Amino acid sequence: MSKVTKEDALYYHRYPMPGKIEVVPTKPYSNPSDLALAYSPGVAYPCLEIKDHPVDSYEYTNRGNLVAVISNGTAVLGLGNIGAEAAKPVMEGKALLFKIFAGLDAFDIEIDETDPARFVEIVKSLAPTFGGVNLEDIKAPECFEIENRLRDECSIPIMHDDQHGTAIISAAGLINALEIQGKTLSSAKVVINGAGAAAMACTRLYCSLGLQPENVVMCDSHGVIRRDRTDLNKFKRDFATDRDDVHTLAEALVGADVFVGLSVADVLTPAMIQSMAPRPIVFALANPDPEISYEKAMESRDDLIFATGRSDYPNQINNVLGFPYIFRAALDCRSTAINEEMKKAAAIAIAALAHAPVPEDIAEAYGAADLHFGREYILPKPFDRRLLTTVVPAIIEAAEASGVARYHIRDFEAYRRHLESIICDNDAMIAYLMQTQSSCH
Repeated sequence: MSKVTKEDALYYHRYPMPGKIEVVPTKPYSNPSDLALAYSPGVAYPCLEIKDHPVDSYEYTNRGNLVAVISNGTAVLGLGNIGAEAAKPVMEGKALLFKIFAGLDAFDIEIDETDPARFVEIVKSLAPTFGGVNLEDIKAPECFEIENRLRDECSIPIMHDDQHGTAIISAAGLINALEIQGKTLSSAKVVINGAGAAAMACTRLYCSLGLQPENVVMCDSHGVIRRDRTDLNKFKRDFATDRDDVHTLAEALVGADVFVGLSVADVLTPAMIQSMAPRPIVFALANPDPEISYEKAMESRDDLIFATGRSDYPNQINNVLGFPYIFRAALDCRSTAINEEMKKAAAIAIAALAHAPVPEDIAEAYGAADLHFGREYILPKPFDRRLLTTVVPAIIEAAEASGVARYHIRDFEAYRRHLESIICDNDAMIAYLMQTQSSCH
């Protein structure tokens, strides 16, 4: 597949009109009667209904289908702290993905504020507009305080996707990779390289799924996070190891079953992979350049399962497998939160879908005639339409069982048919994007 060029990307974003999203009316507007219903005087009636019964905002407005994608631009993709304005193309792109994969409308909101307390107050004041808030590209450790406070102080689902989206998709991939390699999460020895928001969220979710905390070694730029280090903040201390025989990443990897990299390019060497246990798993998720290149990793040994965050290699760990469906589910059951049970359900459902036969059109879109569960296919592809109809119901069932759903779906077969109609509505857009996907990485 050809690489994306700067010229192609800039042209795509600029023409035929700047940006990637627009607002489109959903009601008739062709005559004075329509406008009288849409605005004055007709709009007063739903306003008064909502005044008396605030939950009716989900019945008379687009709130139940609307997500805010909010960032301050302090930790954007692999670009770092580029600021709120420069982050807007990414947030617009996230809004586009919400629409095409889950039929959700999304407004991107870039906030020029780095103080966590003020940022929280701004977002909190916007909450009545939305059914949910997707926080994006906010640097650690501020992102922890921001998300925790907003979850405590708002009654709508809030999720920092850089943390939990990465955790969910990598957990799904890890479940399947361990199965293929004949290993279990409960006995696996795991090394996490990186100690930022995503690394901590991944480790917590893996542990909730069965990983034993004593089998985890986390490293930062100074080496292994050990309890005897005096430079650890309160977040890193939660992941410090008691082991006194490891100080460096290389030492931690000896005999390890799994490496998960959420750090920087080129910190992992072939020799380190060769020192791992038989049938190892390496998730090198630094973007755009992984901790070790695909070519070097695959040459290092022949019993390896390898994944990256890139679309031009097998086994892409891609958050788009998760966040559209997590918010679709959360909004449809009017969840008050996105909790651990919902995240676990999402990971398990995504992992399970990879076992199913791959539809021919999906295989063709990715130029892979023989796409099946195995070492180079541990996760569904992003354009697999079945994600919407399998993952969303699983998340809703978890929300209902854990007590955070405010609306209970009684007929899941009818609900699945409704989800299929969303897919049909987006078929033309998805077909276009699949064609685009096949011509660039």
